[in-house]
Amino acid sequence: MNLTLSETVIGTYKQLIPAVLGYLEKGRAHYEAAGLDINDAVGVSLIEDMQPLHFQMVSVVHHSQNAINSAMSGDAGIPDFSLAFDYQGLVEHVEGALAAIESADLAALDARAQAPVTFRLRDREMPFTVSNYLLSFSLPNFYFHATTGYDLLRMKGVKLSKFDFLGALRMGH
Repeated sequence: MNLTLSETVIGTYKQLIPAVLGYLEKGRAHYEAAGLDINDAVGVSLIEDMQPLHFQMVSVVHHSQNAINSAMSGDAGIPDFSLAFDYQGLVEHVEGALAAIESADLAALDARAQAPVTFRLRDREMPFTVSNYLLSFSLPNFYFHATTGYDLLRMKGVKLSKFDFLGALRMGH
């Protein structure tokens, strides 16, 4: 079985972004049931030198929606650290990424699989092909930030299971 780049990458986003939205909703329900302010979750971090939930969700969007945009333009960079969202704003930001992913031009992405994309961080440039950028840089980052968001809410007592992270499995023959 040969998978296209779009099947691999977009399929992963379509599976996990709804799972992220699901655990964010469970987080909201947990905080409300406990009489807590859900916006307190936005600043929660595992340890003081690790970024909070806000950064994790901005990064989920960056390494999905923005990664596809970068694959198409050939120009990539770091997340927008100036974004400021409350909890509902984070949910809407992730929902926007899902909508963008669902409307992505799969054929255009596949056509650019071997095209160049350059990741820029200050004065450093990292040249990739689109395939290598998505598969070796953005997808691992996407998984990291999606997992960390899950872990932050779990740490705060939100009842989550592995299936809350995995989302809808792609089953079939």
